[in-house]
Amino acid sequence: MVENSLSIGITFALYLLLMLGIGLYAWKRTSDLSDYILGGRSLGPWTSAISAGASDMSGWLLLGLPGAAYISGLSAAWIGIGLLAGTWLNWLIVARRLRVYSFVASNSLTLPEFFEHRFRDNSHTIRVISALFILLFFLFYTSSGLVAGAKLFNTVFGLDYTTALTIGTLAIISYTFFGGFLAVSWTDLIQGLMMAAALVIVPIVAMSEMGISTTFARVQAENPLLLEWFRDAATGERLTWIAIVSSLAWGLGYFGQPHILARFSAIRSPDDIPTARRIAVIWSALGLVSAVAIGFTGLVYMPGVLEDSETVFMAMVNAIFHPLVAGILLAAILAAVMSTADSQLLVSSSALADDFYKAIFRKQASQKELMWVGRISVVLIAAIAYSLALDPDSSVLNLVSYAWAGFGAAFGPALIMSLFWRRMNRWGALAGIVVGGVTVVIWAQISGGIFDLYEIVPGVIFSYLAIVIVSLVSGEPQPEVTAEFDSIE
Repeated sequence: MVENSLSIGITFALYLLLMLGIGLYAWKRTSDLSDYILGGRSLGPWTSAISAGASDMSGWLLLGLPGAAYISGLSAAWIGIGLLAGTWLNWLIVARRLRVYSFVASNSLTLPEFFEHRFRDNSHTIRVISALFILLFFLFYTSSGLVAGAKLFNTVFGLDYTTALTIGTLAIISYTFFGGFLAVSWTDLIQGLMMAAALVIVPIVAMSEMGISTTFARVQAENPLLLEWFRDAATGERLTWIAIVSSLAWGLGYFGQPHILARFSAIRSPDDIPTARRIAVIWSALGLVSAVAIGFTGLVYMPGVLEDSETVFMAMVNAIFHPLVAGILLAAILAAVMSTADSQLLVSSSALADDFYKAIFRKQASQKELMWVGRISVVLIAAIAYSLALDPDSSVLNLVSYAWAGFGAAFGPALIMSLFWRRMNRWGALAGIVVGGVTVVIWAQISGGIFDLYEIVPGVIFSYLAIVIVSLVSGEPQPEVTAEFDSIE
């Protein structure tokens, strides 16, 4: 793609300038920590829905999933089914109640702060441990985004991997540093629409050139297993129940992702949530179906095996479109990477500023001081994630799957139960968070037999058990805790 790099480079430069401009504008709209972390709870349904989806799917949707479908065919789509179900259930079950409860619980700005106020944990134990898990898993999650960005610049411009990684990291830091949550959400809206358009356009154009019936005939001729749901085209083996459950279980992760849950807390009114839910589900369905279609159409549109299957989207764009159009479509990958990495950096910096610095060290810190602590934290966390991403052989999908499981198991059960179970107490919450997070870390280190099951499954199961058992044996919650819960009802 290097021969078209000038035209594509101009497109990228204009896009990055637009994102930076939005960041500088949001700077003027950000006056306190609430603005920096939750945008003053002012998001409309379109912004909250698309930014939640864009920050969720990231470069994985344009690189990881098409790459998996390129190798394994339709059997890779089980992940998409789980994710679509998780998106719908998250908006249906969690969004409205979290929006209301997080405001009632002392206007909690972060997930750790919500847990602390929900259970009146004056020791700050839940808050600090939650923040530690956020920092741990977001380092891997943010690294996956930086790896995806580096692969983009490396493939398109022929840049050295480290140079490409550096450019992408600096671009993401710039507007997140300045604009906070508003910049992140507004840019995510633009980036999410770009992602959807690019994902839909590429397979439609490829299939229209080849013909729909011809496309499927070529796929069938290439490898009949590519169109089978229950057999992996790469190995020829039937999918085991462990493989199918592991793929579907990705949907469990939604209930514990801090960067997605932040959009629920930030929406301007609970009445906007049904509209936002419909937008989010339609956007996710279009993106997931199109990503899988790109994978197996790319295999027959461009005969020959790619060195890296996760570059199939980029290769197709370059093969089909004029360089100027290709530049716009490839900018969607940059958009996907930036839309997730900026959200992760913001949540991580919020954990450091609000859940460590303010809660433990400087309880009387001013709003301006906390904003600057948050901005400095963005740079520090990005630097650590950058160091983790320096390995050019890193897999976007593998990095995402580990972090996704960590958040889903550590926070998903704790959040669901804290929103809907009156009897839950702070010891149950703490046990659920620790057991879920630790289970993921340990399970991921073991392989073979039942341990090939995606670590989010045992993590979620053990977390729920820990919450129920510990809450029941450690006594009733405080009267003010149950009174607040009843007021939400």
